[in-house]
Amino acid sequence: MGDQELFELLLSKRGLTDAQDRSNYFHPNYIDSQHDPFLLPDMQAAVERIVLATNESQKVVVYGDYDIDGITASTILSNAFDAFGIEHEIYIPDRFSEGYGLHVQSLLHTKDVLKADLVVTVDCGSVSFEPLKWAAQNNLDVIVTDHHSVSDTMPPAIAVINPKRKDCKYPFIEFAGVGVAFKLIQALQTRLSGLSPGAEKWFLDLVAFGSVCDIVELVDENRTLTYWGTEVLKKSKRPGIKALCEVTGINQADISAQTLGYVFGPRLNAAGRMVHATSALQLLLSTSLSEAREIALKLEKLNQSRRHDQKVIYEQASKVATQTDDPVLVLSHPDWSHGINGIVASKLVEHYKKPTIVMQELASTVKGSMRSFGEFSAVDAIRSQQEFLVSGGGHAAAGGCTVKKDDLAQFREGINAYYRSLKLVSQEAYLLPEHDVAIDSFKAITVRLCELVETMQPFGRGNPYPLLLAKDCSITVVKRVGSDKAHVQLEASDADGESRRGIAFSLAEEFTPKVGDRVDLWFEPQINEYAGRKTPQLMIKRVAPSGHLG
Repeated sequence: MGDQELFELLLSKRGLTDAQDRSNYFHPNYIDSQHDPFLLPDMQAAVERIVLATNESQKVVVYGDYDIDGITASTILSNAFDAFGIEHEIYIPDRFSEGYGLHVQSLLHTKDVLKADLVVTVDCGSVSFEPLKWAAQNNLDVIVTDHHSVSDTMPPAIAVINPKRKDCKYPFIEFAGVGVAFKLIQALQTRLSGLSPGAEKWFLDLVAFGSVCDIVELVDENRTLTYWGTEVLKKSKRPGIKALCEVTGINQADISAQTLGYVFGPRLNAAGRMVHATSALQLLLSTSLSEAREIALKLEKLNQSRRHDQKVIYEQASKVATQTDDPVLVLSHPDWSHGINGIVASKLVEHYKKPTIVMQELASTVKGSMRSFGEFSAVDAIRSQQEFLVSGGGHAAAGGCTVKKDDLAQFREGINAYYRSLKLVSQEAYLLPEHDVAIDSFKAITVRLCELVETMQPFGRGNPYPLLLAKDCSITVVKRVGSDKAHVQLEASDADGESRRGIAFSLAEEFTPKVGDRVDLWFEPQINEYAGRKTPQLMIKRVAPSGHLG
């Protein structure tokens, strides 16, 4: 099999078999892929209320969230409101003192201190019944824009724009919060002057940023917005983007979805995880490159601190995890910051192959994050322990909860009893990588193949990087690398003696083969460039003894 033949096989595995499908995939049309924003529920009511606020010079407060989706959505709404001439301010709640979503005290602040006549939420609010009831009773108008799960009934707001509503007529429902905010901007363009048709495309840099980092499916309209958004990012004049490139050593022209998810994203998220998300917001709003550089350096230091704290928490939590046979890990400690615990929970899931909740013990409560997989829904598990919850929610893969400290032991027992009651089998299989194509020769793994694969960008959920399986390879080189020797460089050869080099990050704690071993390799074909020379490289995701495909 040659490299072109292998590439064609990869495309067919993605369902890209005819010319039109491939054209839409490789060159998505911005205009043709857009649907009427007024098909989203309550969009008309939202636009009318914002037009009224504009005409009567009322104060609008954009109420965001502290993650990247909320920060990017807040930024593009602010950019648009500037263009429309709308007096406004942004309010981002504190993760530690307020928590996620709308709160009565926060709305009181927007009304009495910020003097808001209208609040527009981004990435939150769909199930904030009590805070929105308070707002309605206190003459504070609220427009909700969100993408999270909804209830059968809507809270008392001027509008609840959410594609997940059952009465939604919009053809695509998998937007991130920043995608919903972008559709609101498109709708406002039909009624307000200041942002000419087409000018909104310069906001796509942050639409792509928020969509990738919120891990929404990069299909349909999301793919189009992210595809063109990454192109805008390569040309973006935002000082914050330029400063991020400088601090991280990224060439702006080379920005990809992976840059957003693995390089820029952690740095912006570090602000909300460690202190307050304000600095991340300021970076994206900054109009001064010198100011943006200062903020980017601050975020870099915060991210280094986050990585250090994360490592400490992970090591401590791992010691506790090894001492229990529970099918669901519920781990807690007073020093484990709940701003970081979600990341730690994800890494514990990878290592121990168990659903995991990592919690911080506070004065009277315990607050934490859950990560799950397979048929065990995080949100269902949390809600199954309703009697112990102060608050809790999420979705199938991730959730958050707060329980009374005195109830922690019962909560742990209850959630494990719930897991056992489901009688689930073979759950670990859901964590294994699924390959696109199995090969028996490395001959097709060429620089040209890697370059062809890159044309399938942007990669992410719904359009993952192609994963290949090379069966029955012989290991010829093994070398541990990295400061803690956690990474492994390998060289493997096929039955014909054709060999390729690869690297496996963090493989050492899973399984490290020896020279002479026969193994199956799961890998992504990527280019390694050194001293101006390009060679194909295997980005190894899993190694197993030959024939042990399970």
